[in-house]
Amino acid sequence: MTEGYPLVPEDLPLRFRAAMRRLAASVAIVVAKGEEGPVGIAATSVTSLTVDPPAVLLCINRSTNLHQLLVPTAPLSVNLLSRSQQSVSAAFGGGVPQAERFIHGDWRYGTNGLPLLVGAQASLCCVIDAMLAYGTHSIVIARVLEATVSDEVSPLIYQDGAYL
Repeated sequence: MTEGYPLVPEDLPLRFRAAMRRLAASVAIVVAKGEEGPVGIAATSVTSLTVDPPAVLLCINRSTNLHQLLVPTAPLSVNLLSRSQQSVSAAFGGGVPQAERFIHGDWRYGTNGLPLLVGAQASLCCVIDAMLAYGTHSIVIARVLEATVSDEVSPLIYQDGAYL
């Protein structure tokens, strides 16, 4: 018997990607401060981390234009989209140039100076507490400073390349 990890099939990255496409996830717009204004992306790798202190965990691809703005103590907003905001998700998912993304949706500014999406399921004003690089992504821990929540529960869910 050999010790260690089993040999990795050559197609494991493709199989892993196919497996993760089956994981349904809520869609969020993550926003940070850029030199010329806010910068935002659509993300599905956002989850609650802890209630005390209130914090969320995000996984952000290091190749995104947002990533370069993510440093400890930087402000961040996380907007959990409602089912009616599919067009906002599409715009922030890369279908629209960064400079034109915030014309999609109705935005107001939060206490941390970043845009919050009106009509979102929830919007969080955060500050980055910690980051850890892992593979192609960074794991970001953001402490929540303010939270607004919609009365209606109707999240935008993404699975296997489509909205549910």
